[in-house]
Amino acid sequence: MSDVASTNAGNQGNGSTGPVLAADGTPLKKSLNRALRMQKMRALMLIAPLLIFVLVTFIAPIVDMLFRSVENQIVSETMPRTVVALQNWDEAGDEPPGEDVYEAAYYDLFIAAERKLHTRLGTRLNYELTGVSSLFRKSGRGLDDIGEVYQDQFEDLDGFWKKGENWAELMGSDSWVAAAKDWDTKSGTEQPRFEMRDGIADTLPKTSEAYQAFAQFVQVEEQDKLYKEDPWSMVYLALHADLKGGADVSGYNGPGATELAAAAAAAPGFDTVGFKDGFLAIEKDWADLDVWRTIKLYSPSYTPGYFLNAVDLEKSYEGVQARPDNEQIYMKLFGRTLFMSLVITFSCILLGYPVAWILANLPTRTANLLMILVLLPFWTSLLVRTSAWKVMLQQQGVINDVLVWLGLVADDARLVMINNQFGTIVAMTHILLPFMILPLYSVMQTIPPSYMRAAKSLGAKDWTAFWRVYFPQSVPGIGAGSILVFILSIGYYITPEIVGGTTGVFISNRIAYHISSSLNWGLAAALGTILLVVVLGLYWAYDKIVGIDNVKLGG
Repeated sequence: MSDVASTNAGNQGNGSTGPVLAADGTPLKKSLNRALRMQKMRALMLIAPLLIFVLVTFIAPIVDMLFRSVENQIVSETMPRTVVALQNWDEAGDEPPGEDVYEAAYYDLFIAAERKLHTRLGTRLNYELTGVSSLFRKSGRGLDDIGEVYQDQFEDLDGFWKKGENWAELMGSDSWVAAAKDWDTKSGTEQPRFEMRDGIADTLPKTSEAYQAFAQFVQVEEQDKLYKEDPWSMVYLALHADLKGGADVSGYNGPGATELAAAAAAAPGFDTVGFKDGFLAIEKDWADLDVWRTIKLYSPSYTPGYFLNAVDLEKSYEGVQARPDNEQIYMKLFGRTLFMSLVITFSCILLGYPVAWILANLPTRTANLLMILVLLPFWTSLLVRTSAWKVMLQQQGVINDVLVWLGLVADDARLVMINNQFGTIVAMTHILLPFMILPLYSVMQTIPPSYMRAAKSLGAKDWTAFWRVYFPQSVPGIGAGSILVFILSIGYYITPEIVGGTTGVFISNRIAYHISSSLNWGLAAALGTILLVVVLGLYWAYDKIVGIDNVKLGG
């Protein structure tokens, strides 16, 4: 007898209540839990590839879509100074923002224009107010004119201000200047990051901030040598603002101290340009209150604006309100999509049920041959099938020609069956019909024929036997086919795009338009999210009314 067995036997003989031990001497419960954990880990490792695939291809895109539908960080990140300055402006009043807002907008837009971000910002705001995109593009080209007024005067005052090296030594620390002089773009080493000279930010705060932004752009985005780079005209404007504002430069004794003192004495006599006047000289629309209201409304990092637009509402300084009648299209598209998807689903039930019944009640060999005809559309391109319907349904198409030949339709009164809802319903019913037939056929095959014979033997007529015995058993197949067809049809966009025209397109066509053409991904994400919620809501209602457990694909 083994030692473990002897120990267990001894424990029992002594009346001990100690734990039962495994063969390796560990408590049996602990050993079983460890084995169970290992089994679960192995099972998890087996499904890990599928789990990762689902997370990457399904869950992650949905999460990204939900985020894009509310994300609005481009305004606050591109115009941070303007967003802060606009907080004190009353957008409900009749007066445009003050000079401080225009000054903040100048610095923000100048940097954004250098980084080529002003057009993206204009495009984003153009979704809310037409014309803003062109306003931002034009302003990005014209902001240099404001700063050059000061740049020319500084350079005329002293040639010191013309050279980038002088600016670098004035603004940068001694250690950085020494390292920056020796660095070369061909050296293969990283350029030493710009370091501000001690105390210069206190003496020239606006200049330091502007030069810091310039230095970061040159080193990080352009990856050029900062030491020899001439500063932006915005830096000259900031220097004038500091000097005219009473900056005390008497305590500065570093490089360029003499030139800086002379500039401080001359700056109050410079010709100046007001920020507001400079903006209005570029474009008169900068006096439009709606432009500033739109910037302020969409300055938060997250916004419900996309969802409001998706349900034909809009966000304004007065609150949420309905869009003008000529701009209300999305609720109509949602309603049309749901209505036509339901019509297509019922059409597939009406056409598919008899076909599935015939296939289920024919001999197996014959049913298999006919099933090939049902599956044949799957072997043909969706684009080809849709284009074929376009050819058949047009006024000079096959169907109209046959109707004219039969005398049912006059040649000058041919039916309009394309580029409308009828064409979309016909084409999509044909395309989605196999998805209804296959679940129905699978369920009907499991219904024993003896049930119908038993009902008839008890006196039931054919229709009564079918309706009271056969049909209830086929309902799970109807449910499965309906879910497949409805969910597929509600998200279709290729077929409605080709045969739907202006009255037969779905909401999915608008989503595709915003993704590929208008590039309004936020609105597309909001529309997609609403569509997803609608589908989930209908799925929940179906489960409550019919019961998802009653849906079967056979078996």
